Amino acid sequence: QVQLVESGGGLVQTGGSLRLSCETSGADSTIDNMGWYRQAPGKRRELVAIVTGSGTRLYGDFVKGRFTVSRDNARNVYLQMNSLKPEDTAVYYCNARSSAGLEYWGQGTQVTVSS
Repeated sequence: QVQLVESGGGLVQTGGSLRLSCETSGADSTIDNMGWYRQAPGKRRELVAIVTGSGTRLYGDFVKGRFTVSRDNARNVYLQMNSLKPEDTAVYYCNARSSAGLEYWGQGTQVTVSS
Protein backbone atom coordinates (compact mmCIF):
# COMPACT_ATOMS: atom_id res chain seq x y z
CA GLN A 1 0.00 0.00 0.00
CA VAL A 2 1.39 3.36 -1.00
CA GLN A 3 1.26 6.23 1.47
CA LEU A 4 1.82 9.88 0.66
CA VAL A 5 2.79 12.33 3.40
CA GLU A 6 2.67 16.05 2.74
CA SER A 7 4.41 18.79 4.67
CA GLY A 8 5.20 22.47 4.30
CA GLY A 9 1.79 24.10 4.44
CA GLY A 10 1.05 27.06 6.66
CA LEU A 11 0.05 30.70 6.89
CA VAL A 12 1.73 33.26 4.67
CA GLN A 13 1.04 36.83 3.62
CA THR A 14 0.09 37.86 0.10
CA GLY A 15 3.17 37.78 -2.10
CA GLY A 16 4.94 35.26 0.10
CA SER A 17 6.27 31.81 -0.69
CA LEU A 18 5.85 28.26 0.54
CA ARG A 19 7.40 24.96 -0.43
CA LEU A 20 5.32 21.81 -0.15
CA SER A 21 6.89 18.37 0.05
CA CYS A 22 5.40 14.94 -0.50
CA GLU A 23 7.22 11.79 0.48
CA THR A 24 6.07 8.39 -0.71
CA SER A 25 6.36 5.13 1.15
CA GLY A 26 5.12 1.67 0.38
CA ALA A 27 5.38 -0.65 -2.56
CA ASP A 28 4.21 0.28 -6.01
CA SER A 29 7.04 0.31 -8.49
CA THR A 30 4.70 1.44 -11.25
CA ILE A 31 4.12 4.98 -9.95
CA ASP A 32 4.03 7.21 -13.01
CA ASN A 33 2.54 10.69 -12.55
CA MET A 34 2.99 12.59 -9.30
CA GLY A 35 1.81 16.02 -8.38
CA TRP A 36 -0.52 18.32 -6.51
CA TYR A 37 -4.20 19.16 -6.41
CA ARG A 38 -6.02 21.61 -4.21
CA GLN A 39 -9.51 22.13 -2.84
CA ALA A 40 -10.86 25.36 -1.43
CA PRO A 41 -14.01 25.45 0.73
CA GLY A 42 -17.12 25.00 -1.40
CA LYS A 43 -15.11 24.32 -4.55
CA ARG A 44 -14.13 21.24 -6.51
CA ARG A 45 -10.69 19.73 -6.27
CA GLU A 46 -8.51 21.08 -9.06
CA LEU A 47 -5.17 20.33 -10.62
CA VAL A 48 -2.28 22.48 -9.45
CA ALA A 49 0.71 20.76 -11.08
CA ILE A 50 1.93 17.31 -11.99
CA VAL A 51 5.11 15.73 -13.30
CA THR A 52 4.61 12.76 -15.58
CA GLY A 53 6.85 9.72 -15.59
CA SER A 54 8.61 11.10 -18.65
CA GLY A 55 9.32 14.40 -16.89
CA THR A 56 6.65 16.56 -18.51
CA ARG A 57 5.27 19.25 -16.21
CA LEU A 58 1.64 20.29 -16.41
CA TYR A 59 0.11 23.21 -14.53
CA GLY A 60 -3.33 24.56 -13.80
CA ASP A 61 -4.20 27.69 -15.75
CA PHE A 62 -4.25 29.81 -12.61
CA VAL A 63 -0.58 29.10 -11.84
CA LYS A 64 0.73 31.52 -14.50
CA GLY A 65 4.41 30.92 -13.74
CA ARG A 66 4.13 31.35 -9.99
CA PHE A 67 4.55 27.69 -8.98
CA THR A 68 7.17 25.08 -9.86
CA VAL A 69 6.70 21.34 -9.44
CA SER A 70 9.69 19.02 -9.20
CA ARG A 71 10.65 15.44 -8.39
CA ASP A 72 13.98 14.35 -6.98
CA ASN A 73 13.38 10.70 -7.79
CA ALA A 74 10.46 8.51 -8.76
CA ARG A 75 8.80 8.83 -5.37
CA ASN A 76 9.08 12.35 -3.91
CA VAL A 77 7.52 15.47 -5.31
CA TYR A 78 7.70 19.14 -4.35
CA LEU A 79 5.79 22.32 -5.08
CA GLN A 80 7.49 25.70 -4.81
CA MET A 81 4.84 28.40 -4.61
CA ASN A 82 5.77 32.04 -5.06
CA SER A 83 3.73 35.24 -5.30
CA LEU A 84 0.92 33.65 -3.33
CA LYS A 85 -2.52 35.22 -3.41
CA PRO A 86 -5.48 34.91 -1.02
CA GLU A 87 -7.29 32.87 -3.70
CA ASP A 88 -4.55 30.24 -3.37
CA THR A 89 -5.91 29.41 0.08
CA ALA A 90 -6.91 25.74 0.04
CA VAL A 91 -6.01 22.28 1.22
CA TYR A 92 -3.26 20.96 -1.04
CA TYR A 93 -3.16 17.23 -1.74
CA CYS A 94 -0.33 15.15 -3.05
CA ASN A 95 -1.35 12.66 -5.74
CA ALA A 96 0.35 9.69 -7.33
CA ARG A 97 -0.94 7.59 -10.17
CA SER A 98 0.39 4.23 -11.26
CA SER A 99 0.70 3.04 -14.82
CA ALA A 100 -2.19 0.66 -14.04
CA GLY A 101 -4.41 3.63 -13.21
CA LEU A 102 -4.38 3.29 -9.42
CA GLU A 103 -4.51 6.62 -7.60
CA TYR A 104 -3.11 7.50 -4.21
CA TRP A 105 -3.77 10.61 -2.15
CA GLY A 106 -2.11 12.24 0.81
CA GLN A 107 -4.05 13.55 3.78
CA GLY A 108 -3.68 17.16 2.64
CA THR A 109 -1.88 20.19 3.98
CA GLN A 110 -3.52 23.55 4.60
CA VAL A 111 -2.20 26.63 2.83
CA THR A 112 -3.62 29.95 3.98
CA VAL A 113 -2.70 33.24 2.34
CA SER A 114 -3.69 36.36 4.25
CA SER A 115 -4.47 39.62 2.50
